[in-house]
Amino acid sequence: MAAANLADLNKNAPPAEILVGRRLRVLRTRRGYSLRALAERSGLNVNTLSLVENGKCSPSVSTLHQLAMALEVPISSFFESEPAEKHIVFTSADERPQVPIGSTRMQNLGKDFAGSAVQPFFVTLQPGKGSGNRLIVHTGYEFVYNINGAVRYHINDEEYLLKQGDSILFEAHQPHCWENVGSETAQILLILYPSDEREEPGGRHFSLDYLKQELTMKIAAITDDGKTISQHFGRAPYYLVLTIEEGKIVNREMRNKMGHQQFSSQQHEHVHGEEEGHAHGCGAGSHDKHVSMAEAISDCKALLCGGMGMGAYESMRRLNIQPVVTDLVNIDEAARAFIDGKLIDHTELLH
Repeated sequence: MAAANLADLNKNAPPAEILVGRRLRVLRTRRGYSLRALAERSGLNVNTLSLVENGKCSPSVSTLHQLAMALEVPISSFFESEPAEKHIVFTSADERPQVPIGSTRMQNLGKDFAGSAVQPFFVTLQPGKGSGNRLIVHTGYEFVYNINGAVRYHINDEEYLLKQGDSILFEAHQPHCWENVGSETAQILLILYPSDEREEPGGRHFSLDYLKQELTMKIAAITDDGKTISQHFGRAPYYLVLTIEEGKIVNREMRNKMGHQQFSSQQHEHVHGEEEGHAHGCGAGSHDKHVSMAEAISDCKALLCGGMGMGAYESMRRLNIQPVVTDLVNIDEAARAFIDGKLIDHTELLH
């Protein structure tokens, strides 16, 4: 295929987050797991899984490892559609299947290899980036060869600095993580060799009782003052939009929000969504109003609020914005709980 045609295909291809999300949904439903069941198996938050499946957040490397373990598939399964079994795999340098994970790029060098017993990846890391600051555990073995740059591996309470030409091989059940600690882009050859034998009864088993953090996302909070969460979705005049990178809030932005006052020229019952034959805020006209309200946060993954109608809640979900009704008032406290996967969605507060 000509280079120009390849470029056109890549340009028209869906974003990597959407492809990974679609693949996750296929693997989950194929095994008969609900979102809640997969959350329990993987240790991930249900809201996080929903965001990943809807292509609304970019999962970290450690999150993909955790999902692969829960679904009992190789991590490469998230990078492709239906793999065709091959016994010889040739991968040209300009046609490597790849997926960006935040600013990290993983290229699969063994796509469609029969059995996926060996999973080789070419990984490009920007300075300060890596697998995340949470430890990973999985079965089998892991081999790393540093092509260039400086990458630090933390394995079972020990640290190893890999410079150009260095390599490391270890049993992957040992908790580990990795990071580019240099000032330049690093590239490594990462080879995973899973082993189901380590998961047999009586063997070594590993529980992941922590929640993985997504690399980059934006979440919004309904607010009157930029500090507290408003109790009324329709009346609040602002959104506070928080940009989150690797579990930390790195930017805050106040945005104007449309509210009931903008629809005051309409009939009173329509302002409040009481359309004939529909529950509060659940009619087609109300959904259109909710769409207008949500335009300012179309780039956000979640919406934190203190109260809203059932119609508004369902409208946000239809727009692929995860609404969370919380009893927490302080925005920073609620955002921290959301990042940590501990924010409870109090749907009983919907009206």
